[in-house]
Amino acid sequence: MALFFRYLKARRRVLLAWGLFVLCFLISFLLYHLPVGAVLYPAGLCLLPGGLLTALDFRRVYRNHRRLLELQALSPNLTDDLPEPDGIGQEDYQALIDLLCRRQQEAETQLSARFEDMVDYYTAWAHQIKTPIASMRLHLQNEDSPLARQLTGDLGRIEQYVEMALVYLRLDADSTDYVIGKYDLDAIVRGVVRRFAGEFIGRRLGLDYTPLETTVLTDEKWLSFVVEQVLSNALKYTRAGGVSIFLEKPKTLCIRDTGIGIAPEDLPRIFEKGYTGVNGRRDKRASGLGLYLCRRICQNLGHTITAQSIPDEGTIIRVDLSRRELRLE
Repeated sequence: MALFFRYLKARRRVLLAWGLFVLCFLISFLLYHLPVGAVLYPAGLCLLPGGLLTALDFRRVYRNHRRLLELQALSPNLTDDLPEPDGIGQEDYQALIDLLCRRQQEAETQLSARFEDMVDYYTAWAHQIKTPIASMRLHLQNEDSPLARQLTGDLGRIEQYVEMALVYLRLDADSTDYVIGKYDLDAIVRGVVRRFAGEFIGRRLGLDYTPLETTVLTDEKWLSFVVEQVLSNALKYTRAGGVSIFLEKPKTLCIRDTGIGIAPEDLPRIFEKGYTGVNGRRDKRASGLGLYLCRRICQNLGHTITAQSIPDEGTIIRVDLSRRELRLE
């Protein structure tokens, strides 16, 4: 019904012209003292074919309207499927739409090419920077001193930031290197823990590790990145005490620390992109990307990640690895 009223509004000039013509004839007949019925009767007869033509025209408008609504849900580039133009005005509008679509395609192509160039450049840079990092690590392995252990820990942070940059670039890529399979969760977590062994020892933090003894359906590399980010945050904000790693039934990996915790007003937003919260603003190194990347990766893998925290007591991060079955590759 709303469309019909819109149609009448669009045709108001034609309807007004028809009414004015009838009024002119009516006034003329009255001035010449002729029967008014001689005007009203033909005007009434004209309403029948006029109503039929109006119904046919409205049917055509309704079909075009439905077709345009369907096209709105499709790609904006399908200009060939537009209804046939009815008049010069519609032809001009369709030509304008076609021009805008071509320009949009050109802009999207240019943006896509620039994005691919940027990804290629930073990917190459990240792989190149790994060479001097590996060389520095080899040199530091030959020394056993507090300074060497501290430099090794700092070097691990650099490797972590480089890996974070690569993950950020690949996250929205058209193709990903997800390889889903069944993996031993203990092997994944222990591999990550070994990377932080020097920091645990150097800062005299305890590690309470309960064997997980389970297999999970996931991607080993990407899940390792998630565990690494969570464990890195736990160490970053823990001054004393330590970190506990255990499994909650059925398959929820838990990483708990005794750090400074998260403010209640920050807790609902810690997985948002770029959000650092109160603690992050104190620590100028915080980027607000680590937990955001963890949430995105978990979503892609079919897992969920949640946080629970009490200020000045600690935080526990839970990664539920049993929410959804994934396709094996």
